Amino acid sequence: MRAIISDIHGNLEALEAVLADIRTLGIKEVFCLGDIIGYGPNPRECIDLVMQNCTVTILGNHDNAALFDPEGFNPQAERAIFWTRKQLESDDTAKNDKRWEFLGDLPRMRREANFLFVHGSARNPLNEYVFPEDIYNQRKMERIFGLVESYCFQGHTHIPGVFQEEYSFSSPDEIGSEVKLGDRKVLVNVGSVGQPRDGDSRAAYIVLDQTAKTVQFRRVLYDIEKTISKIYAIPELDNFLGDRLRDGR
Repeated sequence: MRAIISDIHGNLEALEAVLADIRTLGIKEVFCLGDIIGYGPNPRECIDLVMQNCTVTILGNHDNAALFDPEGFNPQAERAIFWTRKQLESDDTAKNDKRWEFLGDLPRMRREANFLFVHGSARNPLNEYVFPEDIYNQRKMERIFGLVESYCFQGHTHIPGVFQEEYSFSSPDEIGSEVKLGDRKVLVNVGSVGQPRDGDSRAAYIVLDQTAKTVQFRRVLYDIEKTISKIYAIPELDNFLGDRLRDGR
């Protein structure tokens, strides 16, 4: 049994709630598919918790932007990254050195037999979005599925669900909270811990049973208003980054 989380985005309250939920299930192995930081008010604390609790962590585009430059980011996301970078330069030097080293060593993908783990997509692990509406872009989906042996787990869009090889997408509301992985290729988006965008404000993650080949989509309540109040108190973080948490957008 393995928990797979993604897109924490500096949301400490959501991450703590998800880790607590994982512990209630007795799961010891946690994979993180990136974007630990960006947007949210607690980048240092979230990095520390991921370092302490995650067996494997993949590099996300916001993690990469903090290390280098936020190319292609909208103004709100760019300001948030520059503020995040300052937070990782203003705390205890030894702790921050460890955090920077951790981020700098993150891989862009991980393969285990016929399981692939990325942040964005199999074609572009760091930056490519695979949205539900991409099922109508046959060329894009063909090329992505062509790089997947059987099962690919990804984040980045913050929208949980399953893409089938015949170019369909199903949300957990449509297919249920537990899905059986069959013989056909699938892409599984695990959703977002810290900034869901599927209309559900609860933190999202999945549990993968590699023996039974099942995926369970899970949602967890957390103190959204506490996170929002932190964002409001930081001038460099746009209030919209807090407001969107209430609506899951």
